[in-house]
Amino acid sequence: MFVDTAKVFIQAGKGGDGVISWRHEIYVDKGGPDGGDGGKGGDVVFEATDNLNTLLDFRFKPELKADPGQNGSKQKKRGRSGEDKIVKVPVGTLVKRKGEILADLTEHGQKVVIAMGGDGGFGNAHFKSSTRQAPRIAERGEMGDTFEAELELKLLADVGLVGFPNAGKSTFLSVVSNARPEIADYAFTTLTPNLGVADIDTSSLLIADIPGLIEGASEGKGLGDTFLRHVERTAVLLHLIDVYSDDIAAAYTTIRTELGQYSAELVDRPEVIALTKCEGLDQDIIDMQIEAVRAVADKNAKIFAVSSTAHMGMTDLLRELVKAVQYARSIAQTIEGHDDDDDDMPVISLSQEAKAEAWAVEYDEEQNVYLVTGDKIEKFARRTNFDGFENINRLRDIMRKLGISHELSRRGATGESTIRIGEDEFTLLENESE
Repeated sequence: MFVDTAKVFIQAGKGGDGVISWRHEIYVDKGGPDGGDGGKGGDVVFEATDNLNTLLDFRFKPELKADPGQNGSKQKKRGRSGEDKIVKVPVGTLVKRKGEILADLTEHGQKVVIAMGGDGGFGNAHFKSSTRQAPRIAERGEMGDTFEAELELKLLADVGLVGFPNAGKSTFLSVVSNARPEIADYAFTTLTPNLGVADIDTSSLLIADIPGLIEGASEGKGLGDTFLRHVERTAVLLHLIDVYSDDIAAAYTTIRTELGQYSAELVDRPEVIALTKCEGLDQDIIDMQIEAVRAVADKNAKIFAVSSTAHMGMTDLLRELVKAVQYARSIAQTIEGHDDDDDDMPVISLSQEAKAEAWAVEYDEEQNVYLVTGDKIEKFARRTNFDGFENINRLRDIMRKLGISHELSRRGATGESTIRIGEDEFTLLENESE
């Protein structure tokens, strides 16, 4: 069963907690802190493979979870890191989060970390210093990235077959390749995309047969709206038209219009046109139909008269497709090379470090709480164990060093005011009874 979309719940592993521990050995007085750090949570990693061609498995296993890191232990032992979750997906898979593309896996063996595991918390041995010889501070491990992702499969092929239903696309694919699509004398025989490899001379072509398009396909009519995504990645379009069409020019322009309405880039994609089912037809009629198409097509378009069942004109058509694909691939590589050069140009933007240091303070009058936001301070808050006052006091010290406490005071916050960072709340007042 071919499935090209799926939704999955992704959860990277939580980092292990640091621990508070003290060295206890005979004849060793005041051994000091020896609490170890927690291990890092496992990542969720997607890996593209040629051995899959459908997202069907994700319909039955919609949850992808990596292992958590282990807590630290005494004798400064670090917790074991969680094992990464390696997820195999077909080549051509897009991973999106709320419509934003996280990864585009287009090569066999390509790996992308989709969700990062949480960092482990520090144990109290980490906080020992000349002025703090017996720290009772240990951090919580951070939660790993957790979200719902949308998976979308776009077939990667050299040539994409487009045309009206029953134009002969499946028959063409079955003749030139090893594919065995369903073939019958009625529209919409093909309900799912099919792939086949066509060998010609010393070259080969990967060809995708897309379910037939109709007028309004780009708006959801018929099956085209569902499967048009699969021609987006093809290097060349082979537009097949039934030579017996009553208005062959209109048949051609209708499909071109639907492609353009779905994606403006598809209109500019290299195209080869073939009139199908030409066996036994007078050459005068074939020439008339070719001229009708040429009148509305690009003046440089290559138009062939073929018959899949009679193997008429197939060799010349395949050779033209090889030339078109090679040219399209070379142009794409040239463009990518220019894009790489642009990466060296300076970009004026806030540095990553500056972004991490940035923070903001807002007052929620309705809840009577001061909201503190910012990557760095939120990370510290997530790692703070609010069960111990020394842990909270350390967070307050960090806020003072970053200037957040001063801004809170300037906005009217007092020692009794409630401060919220992320999901945690506390007050500015240091109180050992907490």
